[in-house]
Amino acid sequence: MGIIPGLVLAALLLSGVGVALFFWAVDDGQFDDLETHAAMPLHDGDD
Repeated sequence: MGIIPGLVLAALLLSGVGVALFFWAVDDGQFDDLETHAAMPLHDGDD
């Protein structure tokens, strides 16, 4: 029975880190331009 609180704590910590990293990425501008980088593999590169 003692392992359950530890696993719950670990899950909450990992979830908190994930949420914090997501908000950092949004604040850093990682999701500003969603179209350009998605279409880059479709171009040949021969201009």
